[in-house]
Amino acid sequence: MPRETPRPDKTMEYKGEKTMKRTIAYSLLVAGLLLAACQAAPAEPAEPVAPATEVAEGEAAEAAAPSGRCGDPALLADEVLFYSWTEYIDPAIKDQFAEECGVEVIETNFESNEELLAQLQAGAAGYDVIVPSDYMVSIMITEGLLTPLDFGIIANIDQMDPSNVNTYYDPEQKFSVPYFWGTSGFAVDTNVVTDYQASWQMMFDPDSPYCGQISMLDDERETIGAALMYLGYSINDIDPAHLEEAKNLLIEQAPCVKAYDSDTNDDLIVSGETVLAHIWTGDAVLAGDPDPEAGGREGIVYVIPQEGCTIWQDNLAVPVAAPNPYTAMVFINYLSDPEIAVQNAEYVGYGSPNAGAKAIMDPEVLADEGIYPPPDVAEKLQWIEDVGDALELYDRIWTEFKAAAGS
Repeated sequence: MPRETPRPDKTMEYKGEKTMKRTIAYSLLVAGLLLAACQAAPAEPAEPVAPATEVAEGEAAEAAAPSGRCGDPALLADEVLFYSWTEYIDPAIKDQFAEECGVEVIETNFESNEELLAQLQAGAAGYDVIVPSDYMVSIMITEGLLTPLDFGIIANIDQMDPSNVNTYYDPEQKFSVPYFWGTSGFAVDTNVVTDYQASWQMMFDPDSPYCGQISMLDDERETIGAALMYLGYSINDIDPAHLEEAKNLLIEQAPCVKAYDSDTNDDLIVSGETVLAHIWTGDAVLAGDPDPEAGGREGIVYVIPQEGCTIWQDNLAVPVAAPNPYTAMVFINYLSDPEIAVQNAEYVGYGSPNAGAKAIMDPEVLADEGIYPPPDVAEKLQWIEDVGDALELYDRIWTEFKAAAGS
């Protein structure tokens, strides 16, 4: 349902000053773990993975002496196949997992939830750990594409903030583990756009002085959703007339859009090719980092529009055809370790659902309202939900818009 309109003077910006200096004291780590241990467990554990399946994965690698974060070394495979979004894990963590556990992380990437779904529906069996977003977890559960998780292996599920588990898309917390969450607003290059407002009008004005310097996400639900919110509708609207309005708005906007891009839109605004970018939180954080060596540029801010924007949560899950399910769950547990989760969050720039991690995180990061919006801003955020049979209508609207836009 549509969210409340915020106070007109409330403009959310992310200044991009990412000063991630980790000074993690042992006492703080213990405090964080004790805090998380007091939280309620999200659900009863699923049945353990059958030993026969575990042994079939192969013998443990002998290149390293596994640590206490590596499960049973006799059951680990030599590799774990990680299918994720681009730049969504600190590369150092993959190296650390190999050193600690003797398991190589083989990463491949997808560009949208729909691409991930299509791969699994086609019978792809080359993935151990996948990273679907909220609504896609719901779809995959319905289609029987996910393996119930063993929380005897993934004990760090207890580290998660209660607000991030038992959500609408996995209410019994059987098939997924929260990974990162964020929002989908827009970034502004204030070096060029000196007068801007916190409204989708900045992106959809056909007479914009920045026509040709705008990018939109190449994502069906996100981009149609942005148009729906600008028009005053729910991001999950299934009224054909409203979706037709959204399609026409996107077609009208298309001449001003330089690129529909979900992978390099942060690079486009950093290089100056665009000055307005429909973007995910973490990409805006990276783009706004004032340190040139970090790949960003000073003056790029993140805006949550007054009409609202998407809130989403990405999750770690194991597909039913995973060749190495035990190793997959050990890797998920490793990523959910508070120390590892802090390291990962500092790298990708998204909000962490890990309460144990937040207990030892840099307070400057937790205070950044672009990453962790305050309650009054959170009220206007909308979750993308499974629209059921209406997904065919969204597919048609997206296809017609892309054809008309010539993209």
